[in-house]
Amino acid sequence: MVLAELIAIKERELAARKPVVITCCLAAGCLSSAGQAVKEALDQAVKAAGLDAEVEVRGVGCMRLCCEGPLVFIDPPGTLFQQVKPEDAVSLVGTLQGGTTHVARGEPNHPFFARQLSIVLENSGFMDPERIEAYIARDGYLAVRNVLREMSPAEVVSEITRSGLRGRGGAGYPTGLKWSTVAKTSSAKKYVICNADEGDPGAFMDRSVLESDPHRVIEGMIIAAYAVGADQGYIYVRAEYPLAISRLQTAIRQAKQHGLLGSGVFESPFNFNLDIRIGAGAFVCGEETALMASVEGRRG
Repeated sequence: MVLAELIAIKERELAARKPVVITCCLAAGCLSSAGQAVKEALDQAVKAAGLDAEVEVRGVGCMRLCCEGPLVFIDPPGTLFQQVKPEDAVSLVGTLQGGTTHVARGEPNHPFFARQLSIVLENSGFMDPERIEAYIARDGYLAVRNVLREMSPAEVVSEITRSGLRGRGGAGYPTGLKWSTVAKTSSAKKYVICNADEGDPGAFMDRSVLESDPHRVIEGMIIAAYAVGADQGYIYVRAEYPLAISRLQTAIRQAKQHGLLGSGVFESPFNFNLDIRIGAGAFVCGEETALMASVEGRRG
């Protein structure tokens, strides 16, 4: 992979977009309420209406308002539909031709969204998490290219330190301090581990990212590995997240196919391999030393 290839993929993806996009949530919450059946029904309704050339039906990650799922968003005109059923697909598509529908509408400026600024989840709900091209079209992997080709590991650590970025686990540990500690450690072999165990009852912060934007996690791990001098990474995911695991596996396979993982990433001397380790459901394995023991095949 080189910069020209990355740009070409983005341009092809943007050029292929159709005038109207119907996004259907395919995250775990909406899937549990027949979200996949809704998406398939929308595909069929668009085809039956003869709108294939103008309308794209896109399965996306979490659209956030989970209590009202399955969610469908039609743009333009920019209308959010709530609690959609497969049998509603024909009337929803019919609104594009002047028809009406009884399906409940929830405007994009719904009070639930009013004070939200999505940063980690900025791509969630807008792109297909199972297509690397969709991620690249939103400038995915451009940061990796810039880091590998234009910055030294020390400069990356310095940039992260100045940013004030902190861990998402609750303690708010400064990321720059963690990276600089690892970077200064002398070792022939270093690893980067993503703790996606999330064993807290009812927690879904990590799951939302993994299901909706897995390439973002991969890109962050590549940058971290380059900064600290690691060439191997592991994502530790709890077995209770089968959708997250599946999408991560797809994303890792796609990244390897495009030369974004493995040897000579972006034609640089940097090598990085990434694997998944599936946890057995032990709550204690969310703690880092227990997690590392589990990754090594020992009891957490």
